Amino acid sequence: MYQYIDGALRAGTSGESADVINPATGKVTATVELAGLEDLEAAVAAARRAFPAWSRTTPGARSAILQRFARILESRAEEFAQVESSQTGKPLRLCREFDVPGTIDNVDFFAGAARNLEGKAMAEYSGEHSSAIRREAIGVVGSIAPWNYPLQMAAWKILPAIAAGNTVVLKPAEITPLTSVLFAQALTEAGLPDGVVNVVVGRGPTVGAALMRHPDVDMVSFTGSTAVGRTVLEAAAVNAKRVHLELGGKAPFVVFDDADVDAAVHGAVAGALINSGQDCTAATRAIVHRSLYEEFVAKVSARFDAIVLGSPEDEGADLGSLSSFKHRDHVAGMVERARGYARITAGGYAPTEGALADGAFFRPTVVVDAAPDSEIVKDEVFGPVLAVLPFDTDDEAIALANDTVYGLAASAWTRSLTRALRATREITAGCVWVNDHIPIISEMPHGGFKQSGFGKDMSAYSFEEYTQVKHVMFELGGLVEKDWHRTIFALR
Repeated sequence: MYQYIDGALRAGTSGESADVINPATGKVTATVELAGLEDLEAAVAAARRAFPAWSRTTPGARSAILQRFARILESRAEEFAQVESSQTGKPLRLCREFDVPGTIDNVDFFAGAARNLEGKAMAEYSGEHSSAIRREAIGVVGSIAPWNYPLQMAAWKILPAIAAGNTVVLKPAEITPLTSVLFAQALTEAGLPDGVVNVVVGRGPTVGAALMRHPDVDMVSFTGSTAVGRTVLEAAAVNAKRVHLELGGKAPFVVFDDADVDAAVHGAVAGALINSGQDCTAATRAIVHRSLYEEFVAKVSARFDAIVLGSPEDEGADLGSLSSFKHRDHVAGMVERARGYARITAGGYAPTEGALADGAFFRPTVVVDAAPDSEIVKDEVFGPVLAVLPFDTDDEAIALANDTVYGLAASAWTRSLTRALRATREITAGCVWVNDHIPIISEMPHGGFKQSGFGKDMSAYSFEEYTQVKHVMFELGGLVEKDWHRTIFALR
């Protein structure tokens, strides 16, 4: 049973089931009875029932539950890492050292942030009244999470919402639902009241679509592709719901002529290949000064060729598989089309021999000589593929960095403070790193510009998404006749 509704596991009622496949082996990890609309109704109803009491729970009480939850996750860290790896094909090392610790840190952060909601100071702005700000929970939040970081995305969706007093119905991707259900169960173990967090595992076109449009859902939070994000906006418009979107990316990785080339090469390998490139902030477009271009391409290509693919349990492996065979074929198709207009200097194929042939693996790939308006440069590949483009002037580098519909993340590599300041000011992205690419921290916001969406995950800024601001005003004089009344009728 993989539906978690009102504090209990239950089987889905759609009559359909889906296999959760370990894409590194092609073997079935679990079989999930999928949710139907009846299950979604039950989950939304549970969240609606739980909202009044949970929204009135003190910040201190919410914080205490989250603190207990963090310690539970610590005690079960290996279990979560194993399950996460089994449904995604990720190396266990990545799950143990990135996914699980990052999630625990998120919980610890929101345990503190729950007690630190900020607002304007109460004061007599009119002279005759005291005005104050209340930050209030929105209600039931319908959250839809992607398959690339199932555990962390569950945390990013759930934690700020419940810390602010909302209740949640989460629909994880049906190909990677296992850690989301474990996450909700552990919250109950920590003392979270039944119905505050519910998980429904169902198809996007049915359960996901109904969640977005449900009249008792007050807000929709979605992480996924820009194309689906547009559908979320359209669906939410029917009931004028609040919407939070974290969508696609095509992050530029700008290497100026004064950069440390070796540092940039190492940064590009890590930034492009994190999670096998299945990261919307991954470095996908290396924009390199022409004086460094050939050296950069040669060194990056050599490093890509040296990357070891292997099973999640293999401590000697650098990368695991892609998330599914379908997605592997999507990445392979984009690379194959690129051969017609560009040059491949590393990788570019799926292994066809040995144990790797049984999994959804794809060799890390470097593409050069592609035009700035080509598919491989413009469109999101979401795989271990780095396109490298040259530039001649700083103006051209900034223009190329911004030549995209996306604006989620970027990086600039330079020893010049002036160049670094210009890049961070002029590159249109929600995060711009200098001399690094990928690190995220719980205290700082994550979210995009342009068609990468709007709103923030993590940090205290995420409370802007999950609270609504109310102005409360107190008249101070106890007067029957107020001076401003003369604007409506004559005072005699």
